[in-house]
Amino acid sequence: MTAEHEAFVRVEREIGLLLRRSRAISARLSRELHPDLDGAAYGLLALLQDAGPLRASDLVGRLGLDKSTVSRQVATLVDLGLVTREPDPADGRAQVLRTSAEGSARLAGIREARRARWEADLADWPAQDVVVLGELLGRLNRMGEAREGAERQDPQDAARR
Repeated sequence: MTAEHEAFVRVEREIGLLLRRSRAISARLSRELHPDLDGAAYGLLALLQDAGPLRASDLVGRLGLDKSTVSRQVATLVDLGLVTREPDPADGRAQVLRTSAEGSARLAGIREARRARWEADLADWPAQDVVVLGELLGRLNRMGEAREGAERQDPQDAARR
């Protein structure tokens, strides 16, 4: 096995571990938002806060979740007062979703606690390493978003890759 191949094996392994930990953390954070929420709810609320307002179909595409899962999560978030449904200004027949004031406040509190945790966990790292980590993760996320956007535009081309 070449050193280059080994590097990609390690990247795959480390990202897999990060994703597993992230799912567990999201489940815990969802319960912090409200005890009745499951792990998908945190990601959905965070996406609405960052990119909203969005239609439910946009959430399905961006989160890569099943339509019924998103529908159930949205209904629960609306019932709990964390998300609102409003007429879509571009199409009065459709609805857009956005975080409510309560949802925004709860999410801000959780994000601040997470940021403080990262700051404590990485306190021994050189500041430049933290900067580089943020830049590399941003680059990886932009690449993933571009690929997902291309796959949504041409699913048959994506299947050939």
